[in-house]
Amino acid sequence: MDKKKIEKGIKLVMEALGADLTKKDLAATPSRVADLYEEVLAGQFKDASSELEVILEQPHDEIVLVKDIPIYSMCEHHLAPFFGKVHVAYIPDKRITGLSKIARVVDTLAKRLQVQERLTTEIADIIMKKLVPKGVMVVVEAEHLCLTMRGAKKPGAKAVTSVVRGVFRKNQKTRQETLDLISS
Repeated sequence: MDKKKIEKGIKLVMEALGADLTKKDLAATPSRVADLYEEVLAGQFKDASSELEVILEQPHDEIVLVKDIPIYSMCEHHLAPFFGKVHVAYIPDKRITGLSKIARVVDTLAKRLQVQERLTTEIADIIMKKLVPKGVMVVVEAEHLCLTMRGAKKPGAKAVTSVVRGVFRKNQKTRQETLDLISS
């Protein structure tokens, strides 16, 4: 990440907005914004699938659900934040991973310039590829500040996206059981 280039860009934006960068309390803003972007977009150049390197053989073939994983991401269309929670369920086929590893995959993917639809799909695809489960289901619920603050101006509106693979797609009962667990 080129923080100096980000600082230059933010200076240009602030000047275009009429901000006086000679003011003591504004002078360091471009540097602070560059630091912010480095932190909140730390997943931009990371391989999220590497978080699932710890895989254990375990004869568990029922739903594994990690729900209410908090996310904070940046909309790539407006560079405005969106935030919410992610629910990830999978049914193992002999292979499991640490529950924190699933949360780390979510976090790494969220810390990129993102759109919610792609985020949801990427989480499911990585889990399918690395764990080779019988199925995976991912549900993301998020509020987008580009929808809240501008355009339609609908504070509190949430976007919900889901991806279902394998048994969750084929078996309505399994999918419904998972949705019930998420909403409980």
